[in-house]
Amino acid sequence: MSIYDIEVKDIDMNSIKMEEFKGKTLLIVNVASACGFTPQYTGLQNLYDKYKDKGLEILAFPCNQFGAQEKGTNEEIKDFCDTKYNVSFRLFDKIDVNGENASPLFVKLTEEAGREIQWNFTKFLINKEGEFVRGFGTQKKPEEIEEHIKAII
Repeated sequence: MSIYDIEVKDIDMNSIKMEEFKGKTLLIVNVASACGFTPQYTGLQNLYDKYKDKGLEILAFPCNQFGAQEKGTNEEIKDFCDTKYNVSFRLFDKIDVNGENASPLFVKLTEEAGREIQWNFTKFLINKEGEFVRGFGTQKKPEEIEEHIKAII
């Protein structure tokens, strides 16, 4: 199964087929609004601003599985990201990333990465062909992975 065979819901609950992102470089991230790593939204937005015209898409998936740090509704999450961080990249429906209720997208990503997600703001870099390139843990700031993005964009 390809990443492009998967369907997800955006933050407004619209169905989105991942095939919509064919030909794009993807950075897929599980996010949370009340996490010590939440300021990474700024770095993600900076990457998006810098590379969106070259084909980068950042896909942010809120998740409440780690420390219950994403308790809000989709509307509250969207408002938070807009007002606090001026986020203009794509936000998606709040999901589970591990366990029996994990989103099929994150099941695929964690299989490719070879391990379950340990915390919020884990990042997955996907090339224009939909292939997993590399995963980055929570501690790795968005600006620290810029060279990896530049190499495949």
